[in-house]
Amino acid sequence: MTAARKQQLLARHRRRKRFLVLVSLLALLAVGGVYAWWLPPLLVLAGWIAHEAWFADHLFYSPRVDYAYDFPAATPCMEVVLADGELSLPAALPGGETLILEVRLRSRPLGYLFDPHVIIGDDRQDFERAACGRRYLNLSGQAARLASGRLPIVARHCTLAAPARLYVLANPDYTQERLLLVAPHADDAELAAFGLYSRAREVRIVTLTQGEVEAGGYRRLGLDKAQAARLKGRLRTWDSLAVPLWGGVAQQHCVQLGYYCLQLPAMLAAPEQVFPSRESGEGDIRPARRHNALALPADGDGLPTGANLIADLVAVLEHFRPRVVVMPHPELDPHPDHVAGAAALVKAIGQVRVRPELALLYANHLHDNDRWPMGPAGGGIALPPALTALPADGVWSPCLSPAEQIDKALALAMQHDLQGALPGKARLRRLIQSLLAGRRWPATGDNEFFRKAVRRHELFWVRRLER
Repeated sequence: MTAARKQQLLARHRRRKRFLVLVSLLALLAVGGVYAWWLPPLLVLAGWIAHEAWFADHLFYSPRVDYAYDFPAATPCMEVVLADGELSLPAALPGGETLILEVRLRSRPLGYLFDPHVIIGDDRQDFERAACGRRYLNLSGQAARLASGRLPIVARHCTLAAPARLYVLANPDYTQERLLLVAPHADDAELAAFGLYSRAREVRIVTLTQGEVEAGGYRRLGLDKAQAARLKGRLRTWDSLAVPLWGGVAQQHCVQLGYYCLQLPAMLAAPEQVFPSRESGEGDIRPARRHNALALPADGDGLPTGANLIADLVAVLEHFRPRVVVMPHPELDPHPDHVAGAAALVKAIGQVRVRPELALLYANHLHDNDRWPMGPAGGGIALPPALTALPADGVWSPCLSPAEQIDKALALAMQHDLQGALPGKARLRRLIQSLLAGRRWPATGDNEFFRKAVRRHELFWVRRLER
């Protein structure tokens, strides 16, 4: 799937919405003509409140479908017993730190109004309203309680049906490997992997773009569009170098390549063509690199081209020689820069002498569910919707302590792109959803990523790279 797939889903969603609005307006006119003039405005208000409470999620698939996941063939799997509010094992738990529970979940009537969720021990994991089908709970961090006998498991606004299968995935501690974390934008490293990189023995972070687009908020300072974009690019460039220090990664271990947002796909398609910023008017990437400790090929001409991007990534790989690269998931994460960034890294890996052995793949965005990970901050991360089978990669899901979650939230709070108050409409929607649908948001920040990214788990797919 590509970024175009998400745009297709969004366009289809909007067409359906326009059709429903038209049908509703015609019905309201008929009601007003038959009954009373004041009834249509009242129904419009009630319909708008219902929409904001229960139908405003961007969910581009039916929640009544199975998730489709395959795991590596050698993954230990065992059927477990769900009875009397407990989960128990029929045999000893195989060795492995990442535990994925496949269940059949069906929403109860209240699960159409409130988010159906499952409480496993002291964790909570949420699913789509009206969910029905195969889902995958993340039990990582619960191995000791599970192995000791019985683990409490309670379904709220839904039911869990047998059979339930537990997959046990064993991974080495990747924090002890030499890591290279590739972030298409400032904040991608923190969203996906702050817990990982703050524990890592040896890690380098490379950010591909300045992040200068969508800078309208800075025009309040009296700047025109180009000036606002240049300011935002400078701020987010600073973020990419400075914020990792909160997680123990020194500035000299961070590299900013300085390319321009939303131009990476075009750069790869035409590697020799120059692609300046769409909004700032700049076409020289060297100012964004002035704090880099590492000299790179494109420092020479400063041109934003695909050939320079690949050459820079080759130089980074040759210099750091990572055993593991951390990068966007090419099949799950649809952001155009994430897809292109992953493709550029794969091309660069093919050109180096000493190649990484593994990739840890992350998804900060999805094609068809803008709310995943669902549920409140601090909960676990269940596997995301995958309606067509993905490659049979392993999974690694390290746990974050409450203190580490606070540190991660504060790292996000330092990111300029995640700051600022919610628009009035979004604040009103949250108020309606909190009153009618029982949803809650964290106190750490208004941006939706404070809810989605600050969790009990981080989640990576483990893919062996071709040698």
